[in-house]
Amino acid sequence: MNKKKLFIETYGCQMNFSDSEIVASVLAKDYDMTDQLILADLILINTCSIREHAEERVFKRLAELNSLKKKNKSLQIGLIGCMAERWKEKLFEKTKVDLIVGPDAYRDLPSILKKENTTNINILLSEIETYDDITPVRYDSNGISAFVSIMRGCNNYCSYCVVPYTRGRERSRNLQTIVDEVHQLFNHGYKEVTLLGQNVNSYSFENVNFANLMKSVAETNPSLRVRFATSHPKDLSDELVAVMASYPNICKSIHLPAQSGNDEVLKRMNRKYTRQGYLDRIACIRKFMPECSISTDLIAGFCGETEAEHQDTLSLMQEVGFDYAYMFKYSAREGTAAHTKMQDTVPEDIKSKRLEEIIALQQKLSHKSNKNDIGKTVEVLVEGTSKRSENHLFGRTSQNKVVIFPKIGHVKGEYVNVKIVSCTSATLFGE
Repeated sequence: MNKKKLFIETYGCQMNFSDSEIVASVLAKDYDMTDQLILADLILINTCSIREHAEERVFKRLAELNSLKKKNKSLQIGLIGCMAERWKEKLFEKTKVDLIVGPDAYRDLPSILKKENTTNINILLSEIETYDDITPVRYDSNGISAFVSIMRGCNNYCSYCVVPYTRGRERSRNLQTIVDEVHQLFNHGYKEVTLLGQNVNSYSFENVNFANLMKSVAETNPSLRVRFATSHPKDLSDELVAVMASYPNICKSIHLPAQSGNDEVLKRMNRKYTRQGYLDRIACIRKFMPECSISTDLIAGFCGETEAEHQDTLSLMQEVGFDYAYMFKYSAREGTAAHTKMQDTVPEDIKSKRLEEIIALQQKLSHKSNKNDIGKTVEVLVEGTSKRSENHLFGRTSQNKVVIFPKIGHVKGEYVNVKIVSCTSATLFGE
């Protein structure tokens, strides 16, 4: 019997891309993946709710996809992920989707798809679901790097963030299932894994913490690179930093969201650390791993942010010297503490101005960081051919910096020593 065709389009964070691979596995009995919309019998949009702009993009995309139903009457379109959890039944009123499934209900997809003439929705959050017995179908992988989800949910309740409401409480996967998945990936030719969680530092299974887990994964094979995302500053332990420093195959790169450089703003954000506490974590990283790159997230124009508080964020950026950053304007999310208890008082034009200043400064910092690499010889894991030139390859360093260099005699999946000869703020060029 010929299987139906499944097309998945994913928005948002790395966790969503990992979830899409789980969905593909759950539906593998009845559906084969396709990368052509026109061939699809089922289209699933895996969504993000972190900012209003992310949701607007999805609504616009759903409107575009509905035209396909005129050509294929049996086509089903479903919305899964965080927007499903946040909007719930309202999505049926706002869109023409056939099904709505939240992040903890993917096992129910086969039965939902078989229902007829009924409301196809499951948005129940779970306190135990980790999908640790499901082998992801890595349908869109480069065959070199893979995401491995180690936990789900979040207990931090930052005042601006919907994640605890859309993904539920923290729960961690069984250690052995993670190690087994990593072993399997390495045996299938993968050279790098990224361990994923909303806050990986909170990983806890029986008596195993995140530092212990990192040891176990790093020891699967010394030729396997290990990364992780994302860390919460309040939970980044000296033990973890020491483990990272002691294993050459653990990449020397930490994503440590600061969000703001001002104590009062951090308090309003419910971030549970101070500016000095954040800087203490930076000092710890620099002490154990001077070569480690540090990236961050920053929010411009959070509720009540003054010009002086914004300047504190700029000064934090200068003091740390971030290698790169993800930077956004504050976007109020209905149901969060910031939305219900605070006033979004910063005008949009001021938010935009402050964001532009943050971006401009970060470009300078990134360029400075990259210029410091000129003349160095770095180890690069080749990920593929450069988009700009068939004669060049691209890959990343341990510090997660992209390097482009001539293809001569090298192939995807190989470790190559490259001498850096020039750079932009975003890319290193070598030979």
